[in-house]
Amino acid sequence: MPIAEAAQAEGFDIVIGYGEAGTADLKLLKQKGFSLKHIPMQRGNINLFKDLITLLKIWFFFRREKPDIVHLVTIKPYLYGGIVSRLTSVPCLVSAVSGLGTLFISDNFKSKFLRFFLFPIYKFAFNHSNQKIIVQNKDDYKLLEEWGVLNINKVKLLKGSGVKLQNFVNFNEPDGIPTICFAARLLRDKGVYEFVNAARFLKEKGIKARFLLAGDLDISNPTSLNHEDLNIIKNDGYVEILGFYKDIPKLYNNSHIVCLPSYREGLPKGLLEAAAASRAIVTTDVPGCRDAIIPNKTGLIVPVKNSKKLANAIHWLINHPKERIAMGKAGRELAEKEFIVEKIVQHHLDIYKDLIKKKL
Repeated sequence: MPIAEAAQAEGFDIVIGYGEAGTADLKLLKQKGFSLKHIPMQRGNINLFKDLITLLKIWFFFRREKPDIVHLVTIKPYLYGGIVSRLTSVPCLVSAVSGLGTLFISDNFKSKFLRFFLFPIYKFAFNHSNQKIIVQNKDDYKLLEEWGVLNINKVKLLKGSGVKLQNFVNFNEPDGIPTICFAARLLRDKGVYEFVNAARFLKEKGIKARFLLAGDLDISNPTSLNHEDLNIIKNDGYVEILGFYKDIPKLYNNSHIVCLPSYREGLPKGLLEAAAASRAIVTTDVPGCRDAIIPNKTGLIVPVKNSKKLANAIHWLINHPKERIAMGKAGRELAEKEFIVEKIVQHHLDIYKDLIKKKL
């Protein structure tokens, strides 16, 4: 939204092609003056018939709109949209890699086959003559470069989508027992079970703390929990299940520690917002997560898929409130320096203008 609004203020006409409404407020987008077009797109697994329909819809969308710039976000849009952009001679292309996700986390046969299958598609989609490819962390950049699909001259490293710092204004920790918050989609790859197990370890030791699990199921994702999984977690009673939670500033202001034990990320906005909210962070030593903090200064890093080490880190922060509060303050300073949304927006506008100059 901030990027679209800023581009509109610069004189751009904004047309949004969306795959599914999700939590987006389509009415608000229309009120902002943006044109909307639904593009049917199946998230998750590949379905050749449905994906062919998606390609055709994108084709007709681009042919009708004749865009000067196409900005593609997440894997299917930047692959399918990248292909169609080249075939329809779109003048300027921005491809945003917001994290390489499950496909690049797993090393099973299916993932290896899909990576082999997708290699030429990535190669074609990332080889537009006037293109910028945005990545959110150095590990993703390095992986794609070593894979042979990335031209380093096209790459721009941007630290996420930015945070509106003015939304996070209550820096003081709340009263009451320590509260640890997990806020993300309820995926195994986000470390949901590590979080739940850490809560179990600590509560069985008699540690007084609250553990909040905020987030929605994402059934289209192969690593999503289902309703039965959620009921089991609820019945175990180690964490409080909040469901989808829209007011993240309020959630963090009511917490003492923010925890995301993910297996891999682009640059998780939840951790950027935690820093903006002056909250100490516990996260994993994986791409994206480690890029969102300064280890031992704004938060603690633990090995991935290690519930006991995660519990130990949370326990340390519970027992050291002064250090915890200092980490939160250092996180806010980091957010003001690196994650401010206006800075990220300006980088995007500069990319747009640079691509247009090259087109002329």
